[in-house]
Amino acid sequence: MSSSIVNLLSLALVASIANGLPQILDSSLSKRHTAVEAPLAKSNYYISFGPRPFYIINNMTASPLKTKLQSCENGPFEISTFVFGHRGGGTLQFPEETVESTMAGARMGAGVLECDVSFTGDRGLVCRHSLCDLHTTTNILLKPELAKKCTIPFTPANGTAPANALCCTSDITTAEYTSLCGKQDGFNASAKTPADYQYGTPTWRTELYDTCGTVMTLDSYITLVDSLPGYRNFTPELKTPPAQVPMPFKGYTQEQYARDMLNAFINRGIDPSRVWAQSFNPPDIYQWLKEFPAFGKQAVFLDESGDTPSTYNVSVSALAGIKAKGVNIISPPFNYLLTLTPDNKTIIPSPYALEAKRVGLDIVSWSFDRSGPLAKVLATGEYYYSSIAPALSYDGQMYNVLDVLINQVGVKGMFSDWASTVVYFANCFGLKGPVSSNYK
Repeated sequence: MSSSIVNLLSLALVASIANGLPQILDSSLSKRHTAVEAPLAKSNYYISFGPRPFYIINNMTASPLKTKLQSCENGPFEISTFVFGHRGGGTLQFPEETVESTMAGARMGAGVLECDVSFTGDRGLVCRHSLCDLHTTTNILLKPELAKKCTIPFTPANGTAPANALCCTSDITTAEYTSLCGKQDGFNASAKTPADYQYGTPTWRTELYDTCGTVMTLDSYITLVDSLPGYRNFTPELKTPPAQVPMPFKGYTQEQYARDMLNAFINRGIDPSRVWAQSFNPPDIYQWLKEFPAFGKQAVFLDESGDTPSTYNVSVSALAGIKAKGVNIISPPFNYLLTLTPDNKTIIPSPYALEAKRVGLDIVSWSFDRSGPLAKVLATGEYYYSSIAPALSYDGQMYNVLDVLINQVGVKGMFSDWASTVVYFANCFGLKGPVSSNYK
């Protein structure tokens, strides 16, 4: 065969392969790109939603909202600062607080990415949702040299008690922490061995990517998020130490812990306007307002004080005082913001939502797509939908819930455990997240 024929056949083969490659839309939808094309500039980061938003839309009953959401199926799509990637934003499939979850949340378009900040025994700051969850979110119990350092070492289940362990970031050093693998949060209460204890992932999540999640320090998280295309923002949460880690911890005070978290961003030259610092602990918020006003003005006051009917009323009445102390953003779970009409059929804003709006607090809520199928939420007493569960029976209603939160409650941002679910909605309605310059 002549060389010219070979060249022609090679060109044809290359064209055939290229034509068969998946087509990926850029953020402006001005043209299509094949997977062999050179990467775009940072402003044109590919957003990949996967099937979930479309599954939810297809499951909706006919309505103007469904029609609107269907009209957006081909974009344009872009990174959304309305969406805060909860524990990274990819936790339906990836271990929380890991590089993999963060990258998944970023790829799905979350404009703000979270690191829950805990401290280690040598005062290193690391990304972990609780100081004392290593036994259920990492493989620490499979590392004998570290497992023996746990606050409560593993004990197997017996005839009278379930399996037990309690392992805290403060039990180990930062170097030891970074040797761990992140895993899906869960445990097997019937376990006889540490290996058996590793199981227990909720059935509505997946263990497909539960291999060895890459854990992060606060500093490596800053490096990762700052390197991502699309100019992402940060939302670090200062975790309140549990009773098993009394403060001060070996002389390390809560006040210094709160300073160290924000100083990590200052030392890296991160503009305060990009940092949405969070805490459930009111003194942390008030300290930031006083000592770090550029960060404090947009600090996110996390509120879980209203989980019972009596405490809920107290939490509503406290909102005016919180605003009076200089707080601009309140962040409750979204069940606090919603209630039902007397016939249990229509979702409407709650007294909490109305009061927050009345006193001038912006709302960033949590956490969307952190639950199983909506058909089961009433029977299981699922937390996030607890205030509206009688009205729910199919997954398409997720977008009806989100619609009320956005267009009636007026939330300024939403944490999501699967970022694409909310990013799609935010893109369709042109939603923008909170803006630093709006806060004084």
